[in-house]
Amino acid sequence: MNNPSHTQHLLWLDPFRALSDADRAQLAAAGLAVHPVATLDDLREQLPQAGLIALRLEGTPDLLRDVQALQAEEGCSLAVLCRVERRELELAVAAMRLGARHVLAADDFSAQAWQNASQRPAAAPQAAKPQAKTSRTVVYVDPASRNLLALAQRVARAPVSVLIEGPTGAGKEVLARVLHESSARAQGPFVALNCAALPDHLIEDMLFGHEKGAFTGALKEHRGLFEQAQGGTVFLDEIAEMPIHLQAKLLRVLQERQLTRLGGERALDIDVRVLAATNRDLRAATASREFREDLYFRLSTFKLRVPALRERPGDILPLAARLLVRHAEGGRALSVSVQAQDSLKNHPWPGNVRELENVVMRALVLCTGEVILPEHLMFDDAAWAPNVSAAAAQVAPAAWPATLTEAPTALAANAQRISSPVPSIWSPANPPAQADSDATDEPANLHQAVQINEQQLILAAVQSTYSRLEAAAKLGISPRTLRYKMAKLKVGAPALA
Repeated sequence: MNNPSHTQHLLWLDPFRALSDADRAQLAAAGLAVHPVATLDDLREQLPQAGLIALRLEGTPDLLRDVQALQAEEGCSLAVLCRVERRELELAVAAMRLGARHVLAADDFSAQAWQNASQRPAAAPQAAKPQAKTSRTVVYVDPASRNLLALAQRVARAPVSVLIEGPTGAGKEVLARVLHESSARAQGPFVALNCAALPDHLIEDMLFGHEKGAFTGALKEHRGLFEQAQGGTVFLDEIAEMPIHLQAKLLRVLQERQLTRLGGERALDIDVRVLAATNRDLRAATASREFREDLYFRLSTFKLRVPALRERPGDILPLAARLLVRHAEGGRALSVSVQAQDSLKNHPWPGNVRELENVVMRALVLCTGEVILPEHLMFDDAAWAPNVSAAAAQVAPAAWPATLTEAPTALAANAQRISSPVPSIWSPANPPAQADSDATDEPANLHQAVQINEQQLILAAVQSTYSRLEAAAKLGISPRTLRYKMAKLKVGAPALA
């Protein structure tokens, strides 16, 4: 093989596997100087110094679309090399159609293959059809999800109302955006309202608007969501929570395609598509007279169901990878170990995608290295809680930085301590060695072990932050939950606001 005449700088984004020294050496032999990046923001910062981009795709080409959009915003056009699993032929074809310069097997690091790919002329992107447009933030990899996506794109082209059913946190609003972006109304606004998030007396004003002087404090006219969405889509989330007296008014608007503002006398024509979502059984709600039957039939011209995350296991790892790229900070290039991937796939995910996002954010807090391990995964269900003591409980509160200037030294020291083998407190046959006479006793049972782990994690977060709000964000919980846990576990934090 001929030696490359010059070195090209390659930005490397792979949330699934860290780049080994041997792989980096083979890429260097192909004339590529590799610069790993962890997020799209890091990619944006290094674009001016790069010559090529290498992406690892899993399931969908959405990451390629995101990078292309980012380059368009920055006014540059670097060639993109995509890495996919050998079995994902359709994904390789889709990447080439979108304009990737070349597609390589994810496990191919040979110098010859990468030299050929880096010198290959760019492929001409094919014009995308408007009806095939999808949201850049969605992941549809599992066969059940792919079938749902194909059906949603077909339904999107028909001017019908759609009722989206599914459990909380499964991604109903994501599917609603897919319906909007795949329809002829894609260039119009997408306006969403959570019917359970507002008091009864505000929902009507939010939906239909009001005239100036309609009530005390109405100093100027207000356009409701239906008017704001003219030519586009209105998404009514948690529609089952809408007050019964407003259901009749909503039904009239849907039937007549006209509305009257509060305090107004003139009917206004509207041109919107209505999408609704619920996590309840609306048929049962109509039987108990909690929801109008005529409104139910008006909204459910076509029904789509978003499966729970446990019913589409093929989406778990691609979603986790997307969340890692989204939430990793400071240029961290993280990968997920095979054992941690197995833990993610085997968890039942009662909280669906929202729970997965919490688990990923907790792992980012606990992981001080480049690989997320099973001990970094904290699940909401205590029965599934992993052994986080090896990574977190061994970090004494005093080891966390007292000031921001001490952070690099303290974190490096913690990383060294964590890297050494530590016996698991979960194994009665292998109790942890006690460093001194003040060490805590071995937990008597699983509940006590979970409490000790949780207490250590909260102490670590409290000692390394300046407020309860920051500590709660670091732990992936709400400030209210943090206060409750601190009181329950008797964790003191006199320095916190």
